[in-house]
Amino acid sequence: MSRALISALAAVALVVSAGSVATAADGAPPRTTHGPCQYAQTPDEPPARPVALPPDPRRTPGRGTVDVAVATSQGPLPLHLDRAKAPCTVQSFLHLARHGFYDRTVCHRLTAYPTLKVLQCGDPTGTGEGGPGYKYKDELPVDLPPAPTDPTGARRLYGRGLLAMANAGPNTNGSQFFVVYGDSALRPNYTVFGTVDADGLTTLDKVAAGGIEPTTENPAPIDGTPVLRTELLRVRPSCRD
Repeated sequence: MSRALISALAAVALVVSAGSVATAADGAPPRTTHGPCQYAQTPDEPPARPVALPPDPRRTPGRGTVDVAVATSQGPLPLHLDRAKAPCTVQSFLHLARHGFYDRTVCHRLTAYPTLKVLQCGDPTGTGEGGPGYKYKDELPVDLPPAPTDPTGARRLYGRGLLAMANAGPNTNGSQFFVVYGDSALRPNYTVFGTVDADGLTTLDKVAAGGIEPTTENPAPIDGTPVLRTELLRVRPSCRD
């Protein structure tokens, strides 16, 4: 799946479009888990790395937090996942982390719009078109305050330090996620499932200060590949949960 950051007037949205096409090798219909999360295979968007569907227990954990140690090439990026906010998202993220799906992957996109300041990661291909070969439902936030930059009240404040999922529209979450290094205004269409701690914000500030790679078409971009290559070296839960 390709996750593009597209500006529209004064607002900026995180959007994902379809990627490569493939069919199931055995011609069988796509699998879907039978628990509350209903993780569903996406044969038309095969996994960027081999990985099974996540566990989907009838009683998916919906309480507590999980710390995830993330070592990057630019410094630590510790994450705190909140099961109460997004139990299915946390379950999927931990599944991918435990299977090394995120290891040695590059954060492919940095934005520096006035209303959107995020670093986007989670695609093993490094192109913005890779995913885990499955999708699952949204768990959208209901407690974000209105964005002070949006007089219409339609957008919410995704504050500095939030961790959220990128998507391709309703119920299309996969593996790509974004971390917010500066207060951003977005419609509340992106699942929030945790936060970045102080050390992680220091790392994000370093990457953001490095800027965005210029292109022939745009010598001073505000959306694109980070100048400071940011590779997720190893992503693992800090302890058993």
